[in-house]
Amino acid sequence: MGGDEFVVLVEECENAETAIGVARQALAAVRAPLRLAGHSITISASVGVVEAPAAQTTAAELMKAADTTLYWAKAEGRNRWALFDPERHAREITRYELSASLPKALQRGELFIEYQPLVRLRDEELTGVEVLVRWQHPTWGRLYPDQFIGLAEETGLIAPLGMWVLTSACQQARSWRDKFPDRALTISVNVSPRQVKDPAIVDDVADLLAASGLAPERLQLEITESAIMATSGEPLKTLHALADLGVQIAIDDFGTGYSNLAYLRTLPVHCLKLAGPFISGLRTPAQADPQDRAIVGTLIRLAHTLGLSVTAEGVETEAQADALRKLGCDTAQGFRFAAAAPADAIDEWLTFGG
Repeated sequence: MGGDEFVVLVEECENAETAIGVARQALAAVRAPLRLAGHSITISASVGVVEAPAAQTTAAELMKAADTTLYWAKAEGRNRWALFDPERHAREITRYELSASLPKALQRGELFIEYQPLVRLRDEELTGVEVLVRWQHPTWGRLYPDQFIGLAEETGLIAPLGMWVLTSACQQARSWRDKFPDRALTISVNVSPRQVKDPAIVDDVADLLAASGLAPERLQLEITESAIMATSGEPLKTLHALADLGVQIAIDDFGTGYSNLAYLRTLPVHCLKLAGPFISGLRTPAQADPQDRAIVGTLIRLAHTLGLSVTAEGVETEAQADALRKLGCDTAQGFRFAAAAPADAIDEWLTFGG
C-alpha cells in the first residue's frame, strides 16, 4: 500500500483469534534482526487487525477501519497489534465531529453557564458559586465540561472560551451585587493550564474586575492539582501576579495527584478543594470508610496549618455534610445542597434562602 505499509488478507477467518495469530507471526518475522553492511538492524512494526464479514462491508470500509486500528497500535506504544473496536471508533468519530463544531458553538450561543452553590458548613449559608459551562449541542443535547473542554484545549479555543466564561461570571457577579448589596458572594471559575501559561490573563482579569466593580477577593480561580503542581517559570509568575491583584487561587480536585507538600507552601494558594472520591467514603455513617475519614481529616488539618480554607466537592448526603462539619471543613458543594442551576435559581436562594 506504500513504502512501509502492507496488507494481509486472511480468508475464511473463523474468528478474531485467527487474524490475531497472523498479526503475531508477522510481528515476530519483522522483529528478526537484519545484517546490513556488517551491522545488525532491528525493525519493529505495528498491526491493525480488523475482523469483518465480507458480505457486510466494502473494501474501502475495511481498509479505513484497518488504517484507524493501525494508528491505535502506534499510539499505544508501537511494535504491537490492536483489534478494531466499533464502539471506540464511533466515540472517536463523535469526538472529531464535536471538535469540528466547537468553534462555531460559541458564536451560535450554544454554550451557557450554570452556577453551583458553595455553602459554609457551620450554618449552611450561601457564600459563593462555582461557574460551570455547558454546551447545548443541536444533535447530542446537553454536554458537560469533561466532554468538550479537552477539545477546546486541543483546538486552541480554550482562550476565547475561557475569556467568555470569565467575562460572563464577572458580569453576573455584578448583577448579584447590585440586587443583593448586603450579600458578598465569591464567584469561582475554573481556568485551564493553557490560560495560566498566558501572562495576558493578568491584565484581562484586572480589566474585568475594573469593568464589573467586583472586589478582587470575590473572584476565585480554580486550577487542577496536577496542573498547579507542574507550574513553574512564567506560569508561576502569572499565578503570583493574579494573587497580587487580590484574586483567590484554589487547587481543584486536591488529593487526586501526587502533591509535593513542600512546593505547596510556596504557591500563592488560598483554598484546597477536596476531590469527590474522598468524600464518597463518608456517604453514610454505617458505611463510612475510616481510612477516607482519616485522610480527609488529615488534609483539612494540613490545609488549615498552611492558612488555607477547605472546600469539599461532591457532598450528596447529610451524613457526609455532618462528618465534614465535625472534621472542620469550611465549605462544601454538591447535591446535598443544590445542583448546578441557572442564575435565577441563585437569585431565588439569595431572596428566600436555600
